[in-house]
Amino acid sequence: MATNKKHDVENPIVTDGNGDLKHPDDSAHNTSSRKVAVDDIEKPGDAGKPAQKLPAQPIPRGMFGRYKYTMQNQWKGVKPLKFLACIVVFLILRYAVPKPATLTWKAWQLFAIFVATILGLIIEPLPIGAVALIAQAFILLTGTLKFEEAFVAFGANDTIWLIVAAYFFGKACLGVRIANLCISVLGKTSLGLAYGLACAELVLSPAMPSTTARAGGVFVPIIQSLSVNADSHPFSDSSKRLGAFLTMSQFQVSVATSTMWATGAAQNFLCLSLAANAGVPIPGEWVTWLKGSFLPAAVTFAVIPALVYLCFPPQLKKTPEAPHLARLKLKELGPMTSGEYITSIVLLLAVALWISSRFIGLSNVSVAFLALSLLLVSGVLSWRDCLEYTPAWDTLLWFGVVIGMSTNLNTLTFWVLSLVYYIIHYLFASQTAHVAALYTPFLQTMLAAGVDPILAALGLAYVSNLFGSITHYASGQAAAYYGAGYLKILPTFIIGGIFGIGNLAVWFFLGAGWQKAVKIY
Repeated sequence: MATNKKHDVENPIVTDGNGDLKHPDDSAHNTSSRKVAVDDIEKPGDAGKPAQKLPAQPIPRGMFGRYKYTMQNQWKGVKPLKFLACIVVFLILRYAVPKPATLTWKAWQLFAIFVATILGLIIEPLPIGAVALIAQAFILLTGTLKFEEAFVAFGANDTIWLIVAAYFFGKACLGVRIANLCISVLGKTSLGLAYGLACAELVLSPAMPSTTARAGGVFVPIIQSLSVNADSHPFSDSSKRLGAFLTMSQFQVSVATSTMWATGAAQNFLCLSLAANAGVPIPGEWVTWLKGSFLPAAVTFAVIPALVYLCFPPQLKKTPEAPHLARLKLKELGPMTSGEYITSIVLLLAVALWISSRFIGLSNVSVAFLALSLLLVSGVLSWRDCLEYTPAWDTLLWFGVVIGMSTNLNTLTFWVLSLVYYIIHYLFASQTAHVAALYTPFLQTMLAAGVDPILAALGLAYVSNLFGSITHYASGQAAAYYGAGYLKILPTFIIGGIFGIGNLAVWFFLGAGWQKAVKIY
């Protein structure tokens, strides 16, 4: 059990009042692996052995040691070296790299700010919302854009507000109940547990558009609790009993579920918005996305847990206690409340209206706001709930800034030649940052090469989900699952690479044929 002193460890294991493991930061969206300041922390021992208490680490001597200690434990502001890196990149692009003859200095300066901002979103000298705010302030102070140009996305882009509304759906969601229901039915074996968790992910993903929230807020705590009850502990060899397998399976499955639904991940909205800005609006976004993704996503979803079981097997094959534990949790939750029934009905209504929006003339964002209004009127959500749900407002800010810059870059007829879209994600620690930086240039290159516009726009959008599990830093959910302590870096890279190649093969061959058959292009 952690005490409140100063010793650096990554994601200490803490328990709730029932003895179940939970993430140290009770937030669903702050689940990435990071340093925290504590003094003594109990390290889980092997089976039958008492937990070991790690000694406190003294404050290091020397200028660099003290600097590192201060940055990690005491300083709350910007990370100086990372912030300096962003400034240097801007200065090099703005003043050292020759400006293309076809561009104005203002356009070139906006590009330099855009690249520096994307770098900031990747290395995070401050939280990404703060990075975006500083970039927006710099754009206004330097006169690079006028106010109405800089904030064009906040008023004219409905995708951003669709994301905000959908985030609030996630706050009202039934994630823990749904996951335990699936486990109670399928959880008698470790493979059954993996499929139970995967089914819960599939059900939650269309109405909870943050892969990080699903991972950190729902599945990591459940996997930790199941694993510890099976004597499988994080940061120890016992992780191989069950926890490592469940974590790896759920990590890889998240790629299939986020790809299946337009509302399955935040970067999907960004892709659709950037495609529209580039002159390729997707008709009936929600339905068209699902038509193109259904078969390849369903195939990968169906086989991933079984393939992980073969490639990365758990030591424990039978889990007869898991369904019982899930039923106990459901009993603890009690019968479904009126609020949960209302939430279920409203979300089903939203999905039905998204499917039929093309025929009834309702936009996706109007459906989202209708559903949110119903949740507010019924009292399932309060306005205070919405105001206090910081991930939604954080996303509104940085998403709007990035789309605003992208829109103005596109208006200024600027494009960038780039390399392989998928492979280059090994250099990125964020799917949304990758999309913001490279989606539009690659889309424009494909269009110039004569690729069907809808195929190009949706194909890149699908691929933007597929690379979310290739490394332990590839996405928000990657950080959440790796931070749980059950995975090691080398197996994560190996399994991520294997499944990445497999996903690409399925989508390039089966997916392309399927999309042709359903007349996507």
